[in-house]
Amino acid sequence: LQWASIATPWILSMSAFIKQHLIDPEICIRCNTCEATCPVGAITHDSRNYVVNADICNLCMACVPPCPTGSIDNWHDVPKNAAYSVEAQLGWDELPALLEGVLETDHPVAPTDAPSKGGAASVVGSTSAPHSAATPVTNLHTPKNPITAKVTGNYRVTALGTSSDTHHIVLDFGAQHFPVLEGQSLGVIPSGVDAQGKPHHARQYSIASPRNGERKDYNNLSLTVKRVLVDHDGNPMRGVASNYVCDLKVGDEVQVTGPFGSSFLMPNHAGSHIVMICTGTGSAPMRAMTEWRRRERLAGTPNSGKLLLFFGARTTEELPYFGPLQNLPKDFIGIHFAFSRAPDPLDHGRKRYVQDVMREQSESVAELLKDANTHFYVCGLKSMETGVLDALKDIARSAKLDWERLRAELSTQGRLHLETY
Repeated sequence: LQWASIATPWILSMSAFIKQHLIDPEICIRCNTCEATCPVGAITHDSRNYVVNADICNLCMACVPPCPTGSIDNWHDVPKNAAYSVEAQLGWDELPALLEGVLETDHPVAPTDAPSKGGAASVVGSTSAPHSAATPVTNLHTPKNPITAKVTGNYRVTALGTSSDTHHIVLDFGAQHFPVLEGQSLGVIPSGVDAQGKPHHARQYSIASPRNGERKDYNNLSLTVKRVLVDHDGNPMRGVASNYVCDLKVGDEVQVTGPFGSSFLMPNHAGSHIVMICTGTGSAPMRAMTEWRRRERLAGTPNSGKLLLFFGARTTEELPYFGPLQNLPKDFIGIHFAFSRAPDPLDHGRKRYVQDVMREQSESVAELLKDANTHFYVCGLKSMETGVLDALKDIARSAKLDWERLRAELSTQGRLHLETY
């Protein structure tokens, strides 16, 4: 009874607490994955921070597995009537200290009857890597301890005179340890400070080279970066990180974080088929996977898996790596381009998107959908995601396949990966 009387005030006080979901601003790389994944619209952002609205969050956990850095996996016990507001979180440079006497506990398990507060979650891809993927190294370098890389190359990979100024950047790490796998990404910290006089946050870029270097057996890697000069509404603006990276010169030093990513990884099994669907700079991880397979082929490594690429851009001049792609052997990779703006003779004068070309190649795609060794990778603008998934659904149903069952299998088996922004 004595113990009960002592414990009662503590039990009553804890009943007025909630477990608030918070994002660590020091680790977050502002990749937008969490906001895009949240099915209830609880996550928002401004020019500096991504935050969670405690009034909307239903602890469904949909945003936690896709986060490449783990910055979103933070849970603080706070008084319900004093939960951190969105406005307060937007002003943070670091997480607040835990309340005295309250221990930080493991993240909660969402109740099975958690209200949707805004509709069902959109279809998402795998949050686990393919079974045969190599084990990645992640979060080796954080914003607090970035690694310094030296620029050894900066080449434009779209035609001059086009609005799509896309660059191939080569970074060398010298004797420093920065291991990567195809499909991973890193963060680049732009030099200078933001409008508030604070250091810029790291921006995330997919790695465009295979695990053994942009140059084989060198400790370097490459990025594919498009210079941002307009916002999503077409208004003039200069992207801080993209312009910083595209303007880098050979010999410049760059602060890098990462590597990031433990699911968007290529399978190592020699019989794995890889279907790559991308637009613009979403070609970076596809280039890495293709180059690794090409090097295996040159080395005589037996590999029976097929490669199939669906690559979209506005025009041929704005498609990164267009020339090199044309030179790849036809028996090595099947390539299908889609151009959405100016009609081009190569595209029979038609304006098409990647999902249109997928439907035109439905027989080949259907055969691969039936094969349990096939892995699908989608990378590019967020607007392409629905179209690609709808195309896969239509192709599956035309082939008399149960799309809902198949989609669930692709996701749980690490065979359907979506990385859109």
